[in-house]
Amino acid sequence: MNRTRRIGVLLGSVGLLAGCGGAGNQGAATESIPVSTSAAMHSVTPPSPVRLPLSTVFKGESKFQALVAKAERENWRSLPLNQRTVRVARAMVGTPYVNYTLEVDDHIENPVVNFGGMDCWTFYENALAFARMLHYKPGPYRPEDMLHMIEIERYRGGKCTGSYLSRMHHLEEVFYDNQKRGLATNVTPGLPGAVRLRREVRYMTEAWKSYRYLRNNKSLIPEMGKVEARVSKLPVWHVPKSKVRSVESYLQDGDVVAITSTWKYGYTSHVGLIVKLKGRAYFTHATSERDKGRMTIVDRPITDYLNDSSKRAGIVVCRPKDLPRSPMWSREVVGR
Repeated sequence: MNRTRRIGVLLGSVGLLAGCGGAGNQGAATESIPVSTSAAMHSVTPPSPVRLPLSTVFKGESKFQALVAKAERENWRSLPLNQRTVRVARAMVGTPYVNYTLEVDDHIENPVVNFGGMDCWTFYENALAFARMLHYKPGPYRPEDMLHMIEIERYRGGKCTGSYLSRMHHLEEVFYDNQKRGLATNVTPGLPGAVRLRREVRYMTEAWKSYRYLRNNKSLIPEMGKVEARVSKLPVWHVPKSKVRSVESYLQDGDVVAITSTWKYGYTSHVGLIVKLKGRAYFTHATSERDKGRMTIVDRPITDYLNDSSKRAGIVVCRPKDLPRSPMWSREVVGR
């Protein structure tokens, strides 16, 4: 069986087939990645009610509005999603690294945005959410619009129920869930040199004291154990770091890249975005490393970043897709 068919059959057997998202920087190598386009287009789940005070779940509105103004001035909306995402990410470079910004209550779960401090995960989410928002609906944009985009990306099935367990806490599940809904394509299995990983994920149940919601509601711990058992069984592929230099040409602006770990109790340990510069795939991310300023940066090429630590095993590459446009665009045209 040839490689293209083998990957298609493998993904089809676990329900992972989805259309390839993103645009731009597509050379011949990128176009050869075998990805099915058979998945249905994602229908946007409506926003959930804001269950906590807006001042608790959305911080940095002045920065948000300044970014909106910049995007409108420079017409970012006209760009494809991957290039929009990179514009937003680069505009947020220099934001301080702050961990646990999503842990804002003891019991009630709500999407959270903080433009004043981000960790690696919220940096990529904020860049992607803002980029999608510009295409999804016309302005004026409110904090609630950004929260809606975050909810679609981070919550299982795109819906926050108010329970901590409705938030996906493992990147592997986010990539799986978003691809299943037609929101993204995990292109990793089709990349040259990709191999299957198998891990027993249990770091949240073992380190439950580190998580505010679990500390304050211990009944969630067994349920989180069930989530981690399901995540452990997901079909996770990665490109080992020894092969990453040869696949840099396949990577595109705005690809979400998770760094796989050598640790046996988890798949991934870090995440960021790809920025193509001078023919290389650079890694932009929020870093906690003090010698890099503990902030969001455009770092070195992804291959060099991986080779800097023995704990970095390889990469998983997920390519986001735009949302279908909101009916608000039709009303906007009629209003004119």
